[in-house]
Amino acid sequence: MTTAGADLAQTIDAFVAAFNDPDPDLDLVMSFFAEDATYLPGKKPERRGLAAIRAEFAPQFAGRFGAMTFDVYDRVIDEPRRRATIRWVCRLDLTGVHGRRAMPMLRWFARARYGGRVQWHGLDVFHFDAGGRITGKFTYATFRLPLWEAGDGVRK
Repeated sequence: MTTAGADLAQTIDAFVAAFNDPDPDLDLVMSFFAEDATYLPGKKPERRGLAAIRAEFAPQFAGRFGAMTFDVYDRVIDEPRRRATIRWVCRLDLTGVHGRRAMPMLRWFARARYGGRVQWHGLDVFHFDAGGRITGKFTYATFRLPLWEAGDGVRK
């Protein structure tokens, strides 16, 4: 998806936008990654290579967590070192049609406790190769499971 010399801020914006599309395309998201990329999904073991990263993202793109969107609060871009960091909120909407494919226990819990909309916060650190492809995506949090809070349903 990116090209040599691509602006990393634009690449990050396009990457997040691909996740936030109403009908997200896993192939499009995967096009941002280099063949030998590494992904650290929070507290889970590191995933290496496109097949492993795709397998980690597949449930999200199949709607197993409802409609998932990310709003970026902060970005720190280090062009010379080809690094970027974003701080975000992940919003899950498990109401109506969005919740139909979600895991039943997740859907039930989110609806019973939070009205079907929850959110949690995180941080991603990205490493890029010279061509602008993601070689590392490292997701960090200080908790084992998302510390959910009621979502307001409003994108900021």
